[in-house]
This record gives sequence, C-alpha cells and structure tokens, in this order.
Amino acid sequence: MNILEVLALEEETKKIIQESLDALYEKKEFLPDLTNGERTQAFKSLSAIISTPNNIHKSFLRVPREDGTIERIPAYRVQHNDSLGPYKGGIRFYEGVNEEEVVNLAFLMTLKNALHQVPFGGGKGGIVINPRDYSEKELNIVSRKYVRYFADVIGPDKDIPAPDMGSGEREMDWMMAEYKKIHHGKPYLGSFTGKSVVNGGSLGRREATGKGVYFTFRYLIHDYAVAHKEHLENSGNPFANTALEHAERPLKMAVQGFGNVGSVAALEAYQCRALNNQVIAVSDRNVTLYNEDGLDIPSLIAFTSSNRGDLPKDAAELSESGIKAEIRGRDELLTLPVDVLFLAALEDQIRKDNMENIQAKIIVEGANAPTTRDADAYLSDKGVIIIPDILANAGGVIVSYLEWLQGRETQYHEESEVFRLLLEKMQETMDTILPQYFGDPYPLRENCFIHAVQRLSTVLHKQGKLY
Repeated sequence: MNILEVLALEEETKKIIQESLDALYEKKEFLPDLTNGERTQAFKSLSAIISTPNNIHKSFLRVPREDGTIERIPAYRVQHNDSLGPYKGGIRFYEGVNEEEVVNLAFLMTLKNALHQVPFGGGKGGIVINPRDYSEKELNIVSRKYVRYFADVIGPDKDIPAPDMGSGEREMDWMMAEYKKIHHGKPYLGSFTGKSVVNGGSLGRREATGKGVYFTFRYLIHDYAVAHKEHLENSGNPFANTALEHAERPLKMAVQGFGNVGSVAALEAYQCRALNNQVIAVSDRNVTLYNEDGLDIPSLIAFTSSNRGDLPKDAAELSESGIKAEIRGRDELLTLPVDVLFLAALEDQIRKDNMENIQAKIIVEGANAPTTRDADAYLSDKGVIIIPDILANAGGVIVSYLEWLQGRETQYHEESEVFRLLLEKMQETMDTILPQYFGDPYPLRENCFIHAVQRLSTVLHKQGKLY
C-alpha cells in the first residue's frame, strides 16, 4: 500500500470515529453528567485523544548481512492508547510498512480491544523488510535488534508485541529471549505473545484468528439468525433479510489469502457440519485456485506447508499435489459468483474500482481494513453483510490475552479450553452487537465502532483525561 492509500485509509478511520462520537453525543443517556458546554468540550477532547497516538517510536536497525554489508532497516513501534491496559499489537515484517500505516493499525487495535472488552490498549509495530529476502540468521539479528532498539518501551506491563504479517512464533521466541537477556532477573514470559508452546506460548494461538473469523460468520448466519428467525423476519431490516436468505441453505465460499488466517478459516468452513459449505476458490500472492465442486482444503494446507506457504501455481504443482482445480488470475477471486467472501490478505482489496463487481452477499474481514469506506457504503446499501475486521479478526488478541495471563500465573490451558474461552468471548461480543445491528439500518462496522468508542470514552472520562 502506497503512502497516499495509507493516508486515505487513515482519514476514513478518523471519519468513522467522528461519526461514532457524533452519534454518542446525541445519546443523552451516555455520560449524562456532562451537559451543555461541558459536554461539547468533553467530546472535542475525546475526538483529539482517540484520533491521535500517544507515542510514535522510530529507529533504523543496524543489521549486518551475510555478504558482509551493513543495512539500515526502518522500524516502528506505535503506542496509540493505554487507558484500557498495556499497549498490545503485532509486529509486521513487510516491505510496504510505513509510519502512517502502523499508526492506523495501532489505532484500530485500541478499538478492537475496547469492543471485545480485552484489558489492553492498542499498539503496533513494523519492520520494513521482505522476510523472504533474508536468511534465518539475518532474521534472527533483525528480531533481536528490534528488541534492543525498543527495549525501554516494551514489556509485560507496558507494551506487549505479537506476530503479524511476515512474523510468527519463531520471531517471538527470539525477541522474548533478547528481552530476557536485557532485563535479566525481571518477569519476561508476558513480554511477547504468540510464542511457541515450549517458550510459554498458548496452545491454539496460531489458529486463533482464523477460527475467530469463521466463528463470527457461522454464529451470525447459523446460531443467531436461526434462533431469532421470527424477530428478524418482522424487523424489516435489509441485513436481517440477507442473513435469513443464507441461514439454512448450501453456501459457496471464496477465501482470499491462504496464510495462517485464511487457511484456518477455509479449513473451519470445510469441516463445519452445522452449515453445508463449499469452499470453491482460494488465492494467495500468486494465483487463484477454483473448483466449482469444492476444493480439497486439507490437501492444499499440506502442500503450502511444504512450499513456503505458496499454493500450487502451475499444472505441474497441481498434479504433484493431487488437487483438482483451475488456475486463475490472483485477483479474479474477489469477483467470483459466491455467497461468502473471506478477506484474509492485505488492506484495500475491495475499493471503488472493483466494488460494483463484487457478487458475494456476505463479506468477512480476516485482514485489517480490506474494504474501503466507499466500498463499504456501496455494498451495505445493497444489503451486503460485512463482518468488519474489528469484530471478526480479534481471535489473535483474545488468545494473546489468555497467553499473557497464563504466563503471569505459569498455569496453562489445554487447547480445547483455549478455543472454548475464545469462542465464548467472541459470542459475548456478538450477542451485544447483533441485536442493535438487526434493529437499525446502520452497517455492522458502524455499530462496532460506536460500541468500542463508547467503552473507551467512558473509561477516559472516568479517569479524568478529558480536561
């Protein structure tokens, strides 16, 4: 994503925040002790506080390469707001990272934690590299250097990083080891989450985001829609009509992105017995694979695990894998005639130039900000249900919280218990949000932002930070 696209995305997010504050301003039952001029002043303060980060940390990591050269790599740690708890957010290893993108992602993390009532604030990190261009030894040095450069601002009670695009448990293990070395004799298990199990990580952490993404879809379409069928039929709500149209019939699905999030969501759909799913298309950075009769998702996962995460990209690789599929262009997946589209790749995927070609009636955002504001408004006006990132992809941070707690208590849950607690937390959020969503004409994203901003604003007011 280039700088102009990032700035546009940041402006879109700020507009949504302001609209949420405007809606809350009109609700006299919200912060009722604030009246007249005092109320106006407080809401101006809220707008300024929520729309800007507390801290932006930037450095250039000095990294020796194996060819003998020295490279200076830009790196960031942005801390948006810690009113709800320590800063929390991933570290992105990606060549397209820039300061504005990291600021916006940290901002969204604050609201995601507020929405799901996870006691963390929002943070985010980034290192401007393509990890495929570095050896394992070089990535180890990059990871350790990142901790050294930001050692004073991260920690179990300050700011707790986690994996993000291009990073995983290996990098978190390296980083925690460096943190432990720097802060010898101090608690260190909670300094990073998303670690390997042997290093204090939680069982189920890798699958958590993808499982949560699929669960939000399944709960809305199956559990909630079926249980509240009569109410939804009488609501006159356009989104209720879409939910009911898809609640009890076979569904064709496409999954954009086949990494940790997309592959797990696809497998959940493939294995789901509550719904008659068919995943007919998946894509990655190279190709779209399509099979009208449904793809063999377990075989695709097995292939990618042995091929650096890549899907079969030509006839020879398809033959080798034994998978039946047509190879199509990478971006064709978005406009296929499917019922459900899972977005688990990058930002800004559905936008003004392709939104009119989207055929799916349900979109689930596994990635951060994959749908632009224009596209969200256009599709929502047509009754398309968009389950936004702030709601759908919170599985990672919820299980990160469980890992953080387990590290403090040095007691660990079985994987089944982790998944039970994860889905229980996400169901609790859905049960809070969905009645209002199906009771008014506003898109789900707007409902989620209003709830998140309301909680954050209440805490800021109670803490006396609006004066």
